[in-house]
Amino acid sequence: MKHNELIYKSPYEAYPHVEAEEVIIRKIVSSDLDRLYEIYSNENLFRHSPMMLKKNKETVANMIGHFERDFNKHKMIMLGIAFRKTPDDLVGTFELFDYNKVVNMITVGYRLNEQFWGQGIVSKAVQAMTDYLFNCIGINRIQAFVMPENIKSQNVLIRNGFTVEGTIRQGTVWKGHGVVDLILFSRLRADEFD
Repeated sequence: MKHNELIYKSPYEAYPHVEAEEVIIRKIVSSDLDRLYEIYSNENLFRHSPMMLKKNKETVANMIGHFERDFNKHKMIMLGIAFRKTPDDLVGTFELFDYNKVVNMITVGYRLNEQFWGQGIVSKAVQAMTDYLFNCIGINRIQAFVMPENIKSQNVLIRNGFTVEGTIRQGTVWKGHGVVDLILFSRLRADEFD
């Protein structure tokens, strides 16, 4: 698809289902509860996150229903990451939020079950979602906020062509962390055609 043939639409028109060579990013469903609980109850996954871990499986079960509600309210899109060969087995989550129609931008975030770290899964998921947002939705700007201590996440974004715009010093409050510094990364659709 050429740059000038792009169709612009809201990411909330339909629940995203993104398939790449090795990963699938899909809707989270109730049968994902056990795997989702593994993610949300592991404190190592929340060291650099604005969300708090969940110690109660029932809380995580309720969250699955909230994902649907948040999608319908155009608040955020919470998706699951799975291997293409085992699409029903959730290994991580992918978030799309703060969609700004006027600016035509969206913010992304991701989290991976610790047992799958170091395999390039998140990098492949970011690549697949970036392609989807630029080429299927027509998003102009994708951005992500990363704590300075989270080197792995920074490397994922850099490998996927994101630019470091700078550090927002003591600019926001993240639950469990207080006021934090965040590094702002972005990628523009125009970057695809440079």
